[in-house]
Amino acid sequence: MKPEDIIDYIQIDEYSSTPKYKQLTNAILHGIELGKFEKGSLLPSINELSFSLEVSRDTAEKGYRNLRKLGVVDSVPGKGYFIINTDFSRKLKICLLFNKLSTHKKIIYDSFTEAIGEHAAIDFYIYNNDFALFKKMVISKRDEYSHFVIIPHFLEGGENAHEVINTIPKEKLIILDKLLPGVTGNFAAAYENFAQDIYDALEQALDRLSCYNTIKMIFPKGSYFPREILTGFYRFCQQYAFNHKVIHNINEEEINAGEVYINLMEDDLVALIERLIVQNLKIGEDVGVISYNETPLKRIILDGITTISTDFKNLGSLAAAFVLNGKTEKVAVPFYLNLRKSL
Repeated sequence: MKPEDIIDYIQIDEYSSTPKYKQLTNAILHGIELGKFEKGSLLPSINELSFSLEVSRDTAEKGYRNLRKLGVVDSVPGKGYFIINTDFSRKLKICLLFNKLSTHKKIIYDSFTEAIGEHAAIDFYIYNNDFALFKKMVISKRDEYSHFVIIPHFLEGGENAHEVINTIPKEKLIILDKLLPGVTGNFAAAYENFAQDIYDALEQALDRLSCYNTIKMIFPKGSYFPREILTGFYRFCQQYAFNHKVIHNINEEEINAGEVYINLMEDDLVALIERLIVQNLKIGEDVGVISYNETPLKRIILDGITTISTDFKNLGSLAAAFVLNGKTEKVAVPFYLNLRKSL
C-alpha cells in the first residue's frame, strides 16, 4: 500500500480528548490489526501527515516515536518510516467517558493510562455533564469497545442515565466515582460513598471545627455534585450541634468571623478567598476554609488549604486493574482529610 493510501485509514477525531499523537498511534496499529498495512510498508512522511491530518509536525513525530518504542515502526535516513512488525494485536479497546476536564480528572486519566500501558487502544471523551451528549456517545459507540469506563455526573436529565448504561454489556462496564441507582447486573465499580465520606472527614476535623460557631456549605444550584454530600453534611452538623447553612452563591452571602466555609467548586474557592482578603478576615483564625478535591496548588496557597478528597490516583489504577484482570467487584475508594492552616 502506498503512503498516500495509508493516510486514508488514519483519522483524527476532533471531538476526542485523547492526545492526537495517541490517536495517530492507535489508527496505525488498528490498520495493522485489520491487515491493511503490511510489513515493509512505507508510511507517510512527517510533512504528509502534518498536512493531511492538520496536526503539527511535533504531533506526527511523537506518534511515530511512540510506534517505534513499541517496536512496530522504524526509520531509514533519507527514506522515511517503515512498518517492521505486524505481529501485534491488542484485544483491549477502551472508551473513557468523563463528565468534565479538571485537575483531578487528569489525575484519574494519567493513573489509568499508566497502569494500562501501551497495549490497549484508549479513546477519551468528555460529555460536559450533558446527558443528551452522553446518551448519543454511548449508543453510537456501544459495539466499538471492549470496555467502557464511565464517570456519571449530569447537570440535568441524569435520572434516566441508568437506562442508557444498562444497554452496555456488564462485562464491559466499569463505573467510577459514583454508583447510580438502577444500574443492574454484575459490573465493576470504584466509587465514593458521598454521604458517609463527608461525615467521617468532618468528624476527623472536629477539634478544629469546634473553634468556630457556624459551618456553611457552598452548594451551587444546578451543581452536578451528588446531593448525598448534603445528607452527610446535615447529619454531622446535627450530631455535633453546629449552626449550619447551605448557600448557593458565595458572592451574595454575608461573611462573618467564626464561620467555616466548605466549597465544592474551584471558582467558589477563588471568590471566597477574594472576599476574605477584602474584608481583612484571616483565614484559619477568623474564618475557616475547607475545599473539596485535593490538588497540588491547595497544598501551597495561603500556607495550605484544608481539603477533603478521595484518592483520584487510586480511582484510575483500580479502573485499570478491573480492565486487566476482568474482575467485576465494587470497591469504595478511601476518602481523606488533609488538615492544613486554613482551618
